[in-house]
Amino acid sequence: MTQFTDAPIFDADQHMYETPDALTRHLPERYRHAVRFVEVGRHTRIAINNHITEYIPNPTFDRVAAPGAWEDFYSGNNAEGRTLRELAGKGIDAIPAFRQPEPRLEMMDQQNVDEAFVYPTLANLVEHSAAEDPELVVAIIHALNRWMLDTWGFTHSDRLYMTPVISCALVDDARRELEYVIENGARVVLMKPAPVKGLRGWRSPCLPEFDPFWADVEQANMPVVLHGSQPPLTDYVNRWEPPTTNDFTADSAFRHVVLGHREIADMLTSLICHGTFSRFPKLRVASVENGSAWIRPLFHDLHDAYGKMPRSFEEDPIEVFRRNVWVSPFWEGSVADVVETVGWDRVLFGSDYPHPEGLVEPRGYYRYAEGMDEKRTRDFMGDNARRFLGVPVRNPAELTPA
Repeated sequence: MTQFTDAPIFDADQHMYETPDALTRHLPERYRHAVRFVEVGRHTRIAINNHITEYIPNPTFDRVAAPGAWEDFYSGNNAEGRTLRELAGKGIDAIPAFRQPEPRLEMMDQQNVDEAFVYPTLANLVEHSAAEDPELVVAIIHALNRWMLDTWGFTHSDRLYMTPVISCALVDDARRELEYVIENGARVVLMKPAPVKGLRGWRSPCLPEFDPFWADVEQANMPVVLHGSQPPLTDYVNRWEPPTTNDFTADSAFRHVVLGHREIADMLTSLICHGTFSRFPKLRVASVENGSAWIRPLFHDLHDAYGKMPRSFEEDPIEVFRRNVWVSPFWEGSVADVVETVGWDRVLFGSDYPHPEGLVEPRGYYRYAEGMDEKRTRDFMGDNARRFLGVPVRNPAELTPA
């Protein structure tokens, strides 16, 4: 089969690189000293509550690894065993398309990309680094969202759909933040797949005490993306291996294997087993940049649990997953993993542009495509994301009047 390559692309996984004031421009005065850029030797790091995080090696993003710099590593074409640092080289200066919406649209036109979800990058570390102070988490998240609104808007030209962040650390604040982003034009929101620490300690954001927030999400018909983030299991892994390996470019086989993508499986398990999806069956949730290899083991475990303790579930958990969840596999992963478990209408394309672990450009995916026919290519490369978002599809067959 000749691979069809002319599908109108909706990239479900693109990113912006924030400017250094993204977390501080709108931060209340009482928190100004809680977020600082500090010099550690020859490197700039970000410190939150006097804790220096190594997770993002250069949080100013003035120089970054080139888009797709690590493609050989993630595609398994790294026979020489080069490290991520070696593959990245000296990096490049951040260009306007990484930081501003109009240059990004120009770049997308050059790359034949029609629409995209655009995620912040610094959001990866905020909730993990500030977790011990829930009120600080809420303040930083709101500051970041205001910066995003200033700089990108939440929806730009009906092509760029930015993803303001919602933290459920404090449920009433989460509801207010949701209301704020909706009032300012957001069409999709971003949440970290992890437990949250509120004033009563750690807990899943899917427990019934968070129902007022999820009720607001359902009523607003707001899709939610659970994007890969700084793993909540980092502290656990640090007990096995020194935390000096805990930055995004660290070449740690142990960390790579052990961390895996447990956090997304646990988050979706909580949404199902704690009943959120059954209490709010119209929720639309997508897993992005979490891969897909975890789906089959999770389906096995859900099926096993349902057979042993059916009264613990209001509905068949597998069918709940298929009703409420979309998945974007890694570009180097298997679309079939998602299709054969969740269904053709639930699989989304994501390039991770312009991150180094992504593709040099989104159309580069066709080098890894699995021989999809035209309809399935149109679904995967764009129309399923449009359905998830609730905008018109671009499949000619669905546009033809009956």
